[in-house]
Amino acid sequence: MASAGEIGKELVSRTPEMAGGLLRQIVDFAIDGNDTFPGARAAAAKKLQDKGEREAAIESIVNTHIGYASAQGFVTSVGGLITLPVGLPANIAGLAVLSVRMIAAVAHLRGYDITDRRVRSALTLAMLGEDEVRKLIADGRLHTTPLAVATAPVFDPDLERLISERVMGSLAGRMGSKHLAVMVVRRIPLVGGGVGAAVDGLLTFGLGAYAKREFVARQQLTRVAE
Repeated sequence: MASAGEIGKELVSRTPEMAGGLLRQIVDFAIDGNDTFPGARAAAAKKLQDKGEREAAIESIVNTHIGYASAQGFVTSVGGLITLPVGLPANIAGLAVLSVRMIAAVAHLRGYDITDRRVRSALTLAMLGEDEVRKLIADGRLHTTPLAVATAPVFDPDLERLISERVMGSLAGRMGSKHLAVMVVRRIPLVGGGVGAAVDGLLTFGLGAYAKREFVARQQLTRVAE
């Protein structure tokens, strides 16, 4: 079995442009959706209607996506995903779609324009998770946070390409690590079958918490600027 690093290298080794193209397909699909899979804006609107308050809707969105990510088979049967030419294994693509939709829905409810390319780059960056973003910044391989990207004065295509490469490698690495964990415990009765669900659910929980901390309400940013 290939290592997590080898899988990541394979996915990003072709060209940075291809990496960016794959991520854009995933991000666009997760935000816009299609006839069988409501995108982030539609999901956020429904939760807001159900809950009647933005923060309650955000909590519900995160909890729902944790459940989705934990559900066996869900991420490989997302409506419309089978026809999306992302060129990634279905489980990686499915988890990526769920992660982006959740993060984008949180950002949307906090007042960000998720049709803006700056914001979409920020959503993509947030998929790395807080620990990874901090590590990359500390190492000098990244110089900014998702919030800074979302609120930057102009769109930076070079930064978008860098983010795409980092996220593609991270997605593949996480999936490789999960598959290794499943292989180790799959012979243990009543345990092996739940490892994948637990790993996916825990990852989604962490990303949801990060999105809530990172994408503060735009109204708060406006008041600070004033």
